[in-house]
Amino acid sequence: MRNLLVTFFTLVSVLTVAQSKGTISGKIQDQDMGLEPLPFVSVYDSTNNSVGTTSDFDGNYSIQLTAGVHTLVFDFVGYETVKKQVTVKAGATQNITIVMKSVADALDAVVLTAVINKESEEALMEVQKDAVEIVTAIGAEELSKKGVGDVATAVTKAAGVTKQEGGSGSIFVRGLGDRYNVTTLNGLPLPSNNPSNKNISLDIFSTDIVEYVGISKTFESQNYADFGGANININAKKFSGTPYAKIGLGLGANSNVIGLDNFYLQDGPSYFGFKTVERPSNPLSPNYSTSWDRQTRKNTLNNSVSLSGGKKFDLGEAGKINAFITGSFDADNKYVEGVSRGNISAQGFINSDFNKKSYKYGTNTTVMGTADYKINQQNSILFTTLFLNSTSQEYSEYEGTNQDFDGGVNSTDFSGFIKRGTFDKTQLIVNQLVGKHNLNEKLDIDWAVGYSLLNNVIPDRMQNTFVPSRDGSDNYTFYVNSSIHNHRFFQDLNENEFSTNLSASYKFASDEEDYKGKFTVGYSGRFKSIDFVSNQYSFFPKENKFNFSKQDIHNVDSFFNPSMFNGSDVVRAINNSYEGSLFVNSLFLSLQYKLTPRLTTILGTRIESVSQLIDYKTSLQPAGDSSDFTALKVLPSLISKFKLNDKQNLKLAFSQTYTLPQFKEKVKMLFEEVNQAYIGNPDLYESTNYNLDLGWELFPGNGELVSVTTFGKIIQNPINAVFISPSTDISYVNSGDVAKAIGVEFELRKNLFVVENEDLLQTKLSFGLNASYIYHDQELDSEKVKRENEISADFTFENSRLAGASDVLANADVSFFREISENKDLTATLSYGYFSDKLAVLGTSNRGNLVDKSINQLDFILKSNLSEKLKVGLSIKNILNPVYKREQVQSDVPGSIVDDILVSSYKTGTSFSLSLGYTF
Repeated sequence: MRNLLVTFFTLVSVLTVAQSKGTISGKIQDQDMGLEPLPFVSVYDSTNNSVGTTSDFDGNYSIQLTAGVHTLVFDFVGYETVKKQVTVKAGATQNITIVMKSVADALDAVVLTAVINKESEEALMEVQKDAVEIVTAIGAEELSKKGVGDVATAVTKAAGVTKQEGGSGSIFVRGLGDRYNVTTLNGLPLPSNNPSNKNISLDIFSTDIVEYVGISKTFESQNYADFGGANININAKKFSGTPYAKIGLGLGANSNVIGLDNFYLQDGPSYFGFKTVERPSNPLSPNYSTSWDRQTRKNTLNNSVSLSGGKKFDLGEAGKINAFITGSFDADNKYVEGVSRGNISAQGFINSDFNKKSYKYGTNTTVMGTADYKINQQNSILFTTLFLNSTSQEYSEYEGTNQDFDGGVNSTDFSGFIKRGTFDKTQLIVNQLVGKHNLNEKLDIDWAVGYSLLNNVIPDRMQNTFVPSRDGSDNYTFYVNSSIHNHRFFQDLNENEFSTNLSASYKFASDEEDYKGKFTVGYSGRFKSIDFVSNQYSFFPKENKFNFSKQDIHNVDSFFNPSMFNGSDVVRAINNSYEGSLFVNSLFLSLQYKLTPRLTTILGTRIESVSQLIDYKTSLQPAGDSSDFTALKVLPSLISKFKLNDKQNLKLAFSQTYTLPQFKEKVKMLFEEVNQAYIGNPDLYESTNYNLDLGWELFPGNGELVSVTTFGKIIQNPINAVFISPSTDISYVNSGDVAKAIGVEFELRKNLFVVENEDLLQTKLSFGLNASYIYHDQELDSEKVKRENEISADFTFENSRLAGASDVLANADVSFFREISENKDLTATLSYGYFSDKLAVLGTSNRGNLVDKSINQLDFILKSNLSEKLKVGLSIKNILNPVYKREQVQSDVPGSIVDDILVSSYKTGTSFSLSLGYTF
């Protein structure tokens, strides 16, 4: 009887609560598409956005509310937000149809299996919620809020991602560096602008061209399989909104630069970065068109200018073209000073010990246009064209000691002075066509073709080295014992690539709402050619020929000229070149099936034929040689999603992939920096990767997320940079049989409070956090390296962490948003980032590993719309201004009594900038 009474009163309570609520349901329609249903529209209560829902594929929505008066918000990016006041009656259902007007016409038709091009955090989160795959995306709205100006910084806002400092632009995902990642634009691959890297430096891409950046850390059969960390896909921005033209201006400065009396750069490059110094007709003469000496730069303020605009053009009865174009120029000045050391022994002896001053000037010019041709509701073609000119100019001075210097008349004096100027320029042209065709209710055809041309040049690197003269005075003279010390260097890298994707998807097994199954078959190919040439002209003036005061170190032109340089002086040319090709032909198949209303699985297979061919002729191999690799890979993948309820998902992914060595890594060629030399290894071969992810997602409210993802990776025959035994040069080897990484990632996005006043103006405080912990370990096998290579690496340790991997990564931000009036608002964001120590180079011959020490970063961004057309902004970046340190960790070496040794250290300074935007 007692149990019966409990059941009865419980039932009464439930019915009472249920009767105190009412239901609002109906259909949402697109006014510009003939009242077609509009899916994925967010519907929520204006006073409590945790009470909400989303319209389904047929535009239907249903929401339960407590009895009383409510204001419902219907929100979808690219459409005018609709606010509807409703009176909810207890126990009653009301049907209300909502018609939304597009301000962009950019989101006409949406299906679950297509990636929807949106910029808002809420819309991208909705895609993440509905997708079967494990996906992460960062939209233009979030990038703007956090003051992110380039794609490299954008991806570091995702869990488990860091960026290598120092201008390389290399991205590390879950501890896996450049070689394990894939970079694409609209799904098609991009070439590399650095012969040492697989991927193009993402920091040369301005976020002006970005609609959103997708980061897929799991492999899917339609993606390229030379993958282990992530596929980073830049989705090009398209026109949205009413026709507009916008101008943006920016002005800023760096704290390190402001305090300088003089800012120096090498002679030659222009302010805008387009000028290229040509190799002279007689390079073995010291008479060059550009000066050997530093030049003073007066303009040291950072500045930017951008223009963008878009318009819709009707074409026929149903067709339209959404056209978008953007152009921008950015100039950035930096100065760093600190310790720079090299060739450090296991006993702690420092062969090269300098204080380094480095002046840096970078430019970025970008022009991109997109034309999104909507033929009709079923067919569309997107054309994207991109031109980019990015330059990096660095003039550096090193003053200190080097044990190779002979010390003049004093055998204990190893002091010297080095000056080095390097100008690096990249020009990239990309043209793409992407088509989507819905042939009928069941059959879709997607295709894409792209052609890219990349030219990277170092048009005039120059270096001079000075030591105390041998006459016993305070004078200096040129140091001439090797080819690196006084030289001019020219490098030319060309990469041309044609790529294509084609796929057909067929839906089957219809149920009441949709189709349970979808079968996809497709082909993708990429055909890359690469041509690399470098020429170094080294000058060996006769010993003690020139003696001069220290101030004439910056007057080399007076000594290195034809009248002073004669036949008794030695001039040597060092030439290196290689040609390579990469042909990838792939067939992929996938079967997606809804096994139950809650469980959906995708089984995939990618069959990939890979051919990498390299022919080279270098100073170390003057007769020439080649290094070839050909293989047929069969790569399975499995993805599953279990829908716990309307707000929670469980997702699982497993795959097998591979990782190729880079072209330059397989070329027997010497490349020398001031304190480090690198040599390629023709015996290097690919790694095989096994990837496993398990994730849980919770979407508590509109724009909110809680997720936890655990992952594991096993890498067979991992590739690492190592010191060659017994020298201090760095090369690349398959360092052992197995490496593994196991980790967990946590992400939280939460609205701390949302308040609306009587005028429906909103005030919101939101918080975001992502953090990851990674355990990583690899076996190191010196015997394996000796057996498989002509070089040896006597590893200091039997096991090691993965290169580039931090144990702990974290990003957090707090953002305050206030609507002042209909066209006035204010957004303030404080953003924090942290990564712990990470391995840079494996130690050998009892030398410790090179380790980059942990870093904390803090940025503040303030943006305000002063009117419908005028926008201003303030950013303060790198507020904490931490010291970037690299150490040779000798304390971990068994039996070592030597402390850890500082290899390099510097601060990048705090940057301040003001921005102004006006829309016409």
